[in-house]
Amino acid sequence: MYEKIKSDIVAFMKEKDTLKVQTLRGIKGDVDLEHINKKVDITDELVIDMLSRGIKTRRESILEFEKGGRDDLIEKTNSEIDFLQGYLPKQLTSEELNKIIDEVFNKVNPTSAKDMGLIMKELTPLVKGKCDMKNVSSMIKSKLENL
Repeated sequence: MYEKIKSDIVAFMKEKDTLKVQTLRGIKGDVDLEHINKKVDITDELVIDMLSRGIKTRRESILEFEKGGRDDLIEKTNSEIDFLQGYLPKQLTSEELNKIIDEVFNKVNPTSAKDMGLIMKELTPLVKGKCDMKNVSSMIKSKLENL
């Protein structure tokens, strides 16, 4: 994935698509920084983490832009989010996600909300980068409340 991002930066530079170049350069920079600071290898998982983090940050920015009435920045940021999501693995549907959560619940057999950490520990590697973790967390919380 990292090599694809690097080659796409060059391709978008040739096309003079500054939005895509800047967006990908930001993600590449995040990956490089994480690689240097944490001394981890550059893997697809690391790239997915940085893409997910970039999307999350942009979603938070949109909320601030809405408060300030900056429609121009909202539109630009939404374009960046849509573009970055194209690099993530295929997203899980609600049905697929529910099935995975049910399987983890059967495996962990939680008794109260205190088991949230155990559930997330089992579930995260299965769904990371394939869905919004904020969504997953709220789904698990509601399931735990219904125990």
